Amino acid sequence: MRPEVGSEFHWDPAAVGSSPSLLPARFELFATGCGALSTLLRRLAPAGRLHVPSFFCMGVAEALSAYVPIAWYRHLPDGAGPRLATLRAAPGDVVLTQNLFGRDDPAPWDAWRRAHPGVPVVEDHSHDPFSDWARHSTAPYAMASLRKTLPLPDGGLLWSPRGLDLPRPAGERGAGADLKLAAMLLKQAWLAGRPVPKEMFRALQQRGEQALLGGAGPASTVTATLLPLLDVAGLRAASTRNAHALVAALGAGSPRWRLLTGGPAGAAPFRVQLLCASAAARDALLGHLGEHGIFAPVHWRQDRDGFTSGDGEAADWAARILTVPVDHRCGPEDVRRVAAVLGH
Repeated sequence: MRPEVGSEFHWDPAAVGSSPSLLPARFELFATGCGALSTLLRRLAPAGRLHVPSFFCMGVAEALSAYVPIAWYRHLPDGAGPRLATLRAAPGDVVLTQNLFGRDDPAPWDAWRRAHPGVPVVEDHSHDPFSDWARHSTAPYAMASLRKTLPLPDGGLLWSPRGLDLPRPAGERGAGADLKLAAMLLKQAWLAGRPVPKEMFRALQQRGEQALLGGAGPASTVTATLLPLLDVAGLRAASTRNAHALVAALGAGSPRWRLLTGGPAGAAPFRVQLLCASAAARDALLGHLGEHGIFAPVHWRQDRDGFTSGDGEAADWAARILTVPVDHRCGPEDVRRVAAVLGH
């Protein structure tokens, strides 16, 4: 196969397995996680504000701001968890929490909810949809954008750990997932060495993502059919194993960047994050990795002159962080190659 690490998922039949289903007993499946959140907000119709972590996807937050005013509380990827003293929610508000990079502890949020029973909480489990926290949550609502961790063209999972009524997707299925699926199939052929122009499936991926943005309709038939059949436990275990292997291979780190680690026992970290000394150093490292076929995303950029959290620390982290994409697709040789590239 062609040596590429990261970028969009391709379709791999090996992802289908026989592991027990880890899906909630009852759920709704939207085209996107953002669509699931926006539909839930329309159902809840809060009189107040939506409180969002300051280190979060600004595109999603901006989309949600069309339905409810946004307030921010500090939550950075520094391992210290949410700064709940900065969360000033009141009855009539809604709070959006997240398991950031799959390394957060649910205990502070459990305590916060007990102390604020009149404020609905929605948990975002996109970075580890099948963690112990996600599967044993007692929050009113939970959601996950599935295509962050699973080889699916679309999918926003919404469920209520408390068994509350859920809104359903509205409208028709969009074309975004069809474009993404075509790209996934072509990429599979390209990786196998077939004569497929890379520009072709990259263009399909980008058009598909654009068409999917904020989609609140139902997930595609492909996603709805494949989701219960995926070897979710196996994919999660492989990703976790690769993340731990890369951390071990990188050792003490580098003068140019430091590793972000940590998390409760049993955590499945979402890849590996590096914090660089500056934005310029981060961008240079992105370029260096890309030259070696390693395509590292940034979670998440914040444009200080555009829609932003207003949290200077969060914006600084966003300017210096990148995610090394050692997911379930990587084998031991891929992990060693990534470590070697980062070491030079």
